Amino acid sequence: MEKLPSAVRYGMFIMPFHDPAKPLVQALDEDLELIVRAEELGFCEFWIGEHHTMKYEPIVMPEIFIARALGATTRIRLGAAPVCLQQHHPAHVACRLAFLDHLSRGRLNLCFGPGSVTADQELYGVEPKQAPAMVEEAIEIILYLWSHDPPYEYHGKFWNVELKKTVDEETGIGYIPRPYQQPLPPIAMPGMSRNSSSMKLAGRKGFQPFAHCLVTGNVVADMWRTYAEAARQAGRLPDRSDLRICRSIFLADTTAEARRRARTNSLGRNYEYIGRLFDKGLGRQIYKRDLAMADADCNLDFLMEEQIIAGDVDEVVRRLEALFEETGPCGTLVLMSYDWDDKPAWIHCMELFAREVMPRVNAMVGAAA
Repeated sequence: MEKLPSAVRYGMFIMPFHDPAKPLVQALDEDLELIVRAEELGFCEFWIGEHHTMKYEPIVMPEIFIARALGATTRIRLGAAPVCLQQHHPAHVACRLAFLDHLSRGRLNLCFGPGSVTADQELYGVEPKQAPAMVEEAIEIILYLWSHDPPYEYHGKFWNVELKKTVDEETGIGYIPRPYQQPLPPIAMPGMSRNSSSMKLAGRKGFQPFAHCLVTGNVVADMWRTYAEAARQAGRLPDRSDLRICRSIFLADTTAEARRRARTNSLGRNYEYIGRLFDKGLGRQIYKRDLAMADADCNLDFLMEEQIIAGDVDEVVRRLEALFEETGPCGTLVLMSYDWDDKPAWIHCMELFAREVMPRVNAMVGAAA
């Protein structure tokens, strides 16, 4: 058994992806404008990626960016996706996110996961194989700090937290701040693999599953099954309203125009760039529908039929219907956005998505229910 959503909300996610030749200040100004326009078009949430050593993905600390965006918006929820927990001390994460939640007056979404950039891991001396265990321990520490008064004491495999000797109740010293939202802000976890360990953890803990845009529909379906099974084993009813599915969607007035643009604009270039990163590491397994397929076949032609949805409104709705037939419905469809290499075309894409695609998606979901 599982609970089905009554409607599909829509959000946006930027990694971000920017041409390093573009001045960083311009890229950040455009990202801020993007958030404002997303709020105007009814997007319910906006997510920002965290990367420390990447010229193409240059937002180092999304929380600072979110704080800047709060003053330019009034309703849209904001979050880092994910906070790369193995690269930070959990007590620092707990303090800064609780503070930001108050600053946002409860508009903060949380997403906890590992950072996967090899250079970031080397910079912080993190062993990649330890990432899942580090993330789980960090979450335990953060939730412990948010639910206890001092003295604090936690002894883990990767971190120790002790705050006992200097606690002073009279002067209020030694107290970890708690979030504005009670009991907690909503917490999501990202997934991008079959039999995902993060989906198992999310299911056990009651966190929200967040499917990455880089994976095919059958992998998203596997992630939900993994999550739902873990949730049921923990005595929870899995709720598809909690499921977020990210997709790279480019809309234009005709399908031919949309497909032509998506192959050559920042969206297509992003997938080719990430493919080259995969080629320098573990290969293109993440892109694959069938793990037996050759890396060479995970090219842009393949991606245009799988991870990338490009077309006019009718074609995009058709592709989304096919996606949901494979994955099942979700609570939030998260639109990926990329560098404004052609600002009018990207804004037109957003407008078509919000004003024409999403009403039809919700009519489709309502009819199916």
